[in-house]
Amino acid sequence: MKVLIIQQKMIGDVLATSVLFEAIKQKHPKAKLHYVLNSHTYPVVERNPFIDKFHFFTPEHEKSKWKLYQFSKELRKESFDVVIDVYSKISSNIISLLSHAKTKISIDKGHNALIYTHRFKHKAKALTNAGLAIENRLQLLQPLGIDSSVLVRPKIYLTENERKASRDYLVKNGVNLNKPLFMIGVLGSSLIKTYPFDYMAKVIDTIIKINPESQILFNYIPKQETEAKTILEHCSTETQKHVYFKVFGNSLRDFLAITSHCTALIGNEGGAINMAKALFVPTFTIFSPWIKKEAWNMFDDGEKHVSVHLKDYDTESYLNIDHPKVLKSRVSELYQMFKPSFFEKDLKAFLKRLS
Repeated sequence: MKVLIIQQKMIGDVLATSVLFEAIKQKHPKAKLHYVLNSHTYPVVERNPFIDKFHFFTPEHEKSKWKLYQFSKELRKESFDVVIDVYSKISSNIISLLSHAKTKISIDKGHNALIYTHRFKHKAKALTNAGLAIENRLQLLQPLGIDSSVLVRPKIYLTENERKASRDYLVKNGVNLNKPLFMIGVLGSSLIKTYPFDYMAKVIDTIIKINPESQILFNYIPKQETEAKTILEHCSTETQKHVYFKVFGNSLRDFLAITSHCTALIGNEGGAINMAKALFVPTFTIFSPWIKKEAWNMFDDGEKHVSVHLKDYDTESYLNIDHPKVLKSRVSELYQMFKPSFFEKDLKAFLKRLS
């Protein structure tokens, strides 16, 4: 059996979908599994032993119908028996349709009935702590005779050389690996997924107050340096002494290797949190008020993995308002309401469990 799985979009999505490969291999160990993904997301699934071949979807394929058609024709030459289209975008619809695979599986979007042989509606409520992102994906495997209730966790595979190089880099830059080391996801993928700068600074201050030996790393990329510096400037003078601002990964794999040495990752919900979980590093996640927590609080257990959302503390703000578009339009107002004091007790408990 030859299977193509299509997952375009962000790093967290690509990582979450990687569970399908392990689940299929467990049931069908001889299956050949191929992955279509955006080229920039490859590092999170690099060296994954359950994926046999990668096909990179580039911005050129997104912009040019002709290049998308050529890409689809090349994929058709692989003669896939099964295509699993996780998000059912227009481009993935075309790839699926032109694949000529006998079995085509996707989510139910109503209008895509003529393309796919099996479609599944997203669940409204998660049945396990895996979260909807994982549960909704695993149900796509039912046509392959795979029990979707058997959970699989996303995993990231680092080499020992990568871990050693990152360890040496941290030590060289003055980090003491015998003391607590926290990676802070100071910035989300956009402003509407980024906890207010002054609030995030207070969160970091709390970490230092609870454990004065803590060392702090900021997760940011060079083009975000100005925003990251602004958050640093909002921190107390004492906290700033604990921040290794210039210590960060120059690539996504570098970031992963550095994070693997951290005591925990604390910060905005997004790819960094999902990557930390896949590295089995404890996480404390601050959700944007417009994001559905149940969808992306993967494998939260209230111990090593904790998530907080405005709705956990202030249900009145959500009375008669549950549509993401409405919440998104009010995100600045809702973020201001989501004060660090709301979850300070939860953060302190999380930090004490790590000590």
